[in-house]
Amino acid sequence: MLGCFDFFDYFCIPSNESNRIIHLNKIIMTTSNVRPASMERITTPALAQKFIDEQIKELRAQIGDKKVLLALSGGVDSSVVAALLIKAVGKQLVSVHVNHGLLRKGEAEQVIRVFRDELNANLVYVDATDRFLDKLAGVADPEQKRKIIGAEFIRVFEEEARKLEGISFLAQGTIYPDIVESGPVKSHHNVGGLPEDLQFELVEPIKLLFKDEVRVVGKELGLPDNMVYRQPFPGPGLGVRCTGAITRDRLEALRESDAILREEFAKNGLEGKVWQYFTIVPDYKSTGVKDNKRSWDWPVIIRAVNTRDAMTATIEEIPYSLLHHITQRIITEVSGVNRVLYDLTPKPTGTIEWE
Repeated sequence: MLGCFDFFDYFCIPSNESNRIIHLNKIIMTTSNVRPASMERITTPALAQKFIDEQIKELRAQIGDKKVLLALSGGVDSSVVAALLIKAVGKQLVSVHVNHGLLRKGEAEQVIRVFRDELNANLVYVDATDRFLDKLAGVADPEQKRKIIGAEFIRVFEEEARKLEGISFLAQGTIYPDIVESGPVKSHHNVGGLPEDLQFELVEPIKLLFKDEVRVVGKELGLPDNMVYRQPFPGPGLGVRCTGAITRDRLEALRESDAILREEFAKNGLEGKVWQYFTIVPDYKSTGVKDNKRSWDWPVIIRAVNTRDAMTATIEEIPYSLLHHITQRIITEVSGVNRVLYDLTPKPTGTIEWE
């Protein structure tokens, strides 16, 4: 997941669009944004608990009796921030989870179950599936898709923020690599781009942590493993894996095939071993045979890569027997699919994602 610093770059929102709806606050690299050399790396539950206790004290001092707003994606960074704030200020936190219809199978339900049902969070769930998919109808260009998804997310979040009263703070899941990679001066996107009249003081409790430390803290906070160790997932979600113009039936085939792949990787010890794995359903079909009849259906492409820095990537050598089993499950269980392919292309020349 990219940090909040990268929101507009990642969605590729053009400057004329972003200038209309955003206000950029220049954040200078002060000592508060520099990780002290003496700061011990969080590698154990005891160190994680020490960090949690310190942050709860600091958050209570900063926030007092005021309210905090958080865009909760379900990724590890925003989830850890949410869990910390729930411990610190409870119902003073208002978390907004926007389902744009491009999440993986079960992700929105998991956010609701963990935060609303188990942690008793003040959670606002917005199902904006139809709104996003209607906007994306007929749009084939990947950059345009990113722009639409990013801009629409901002509009939805803005609408929800305006419904709330008494919000003084905005919590964000900024982590230390976001700060380091941004350089000495960074244009920081307030709420991923809320207008000037919706300005909040930032709350960034994990901004000095590296990703591995965030995961240790998440475990200590009691978050489920599949949330703590969630794979990197692009901001536009499945929108960049349903290549070309998105259709609802092809999106559903993508979501179901991806769920099968993730289930089989987990059962066969590859979850956590392979850096990123997913399926792609392209916008073309091939001839096949199903139920003794000619079929004209989509292929599913499996992608599984390992990398240290995402600048280069190698292909995971999945056992053939497992590939065969996954293929059989996909062509049997997923409607509209008659072929499964395995992408053997490293980076370079291929990128990790297809769009």
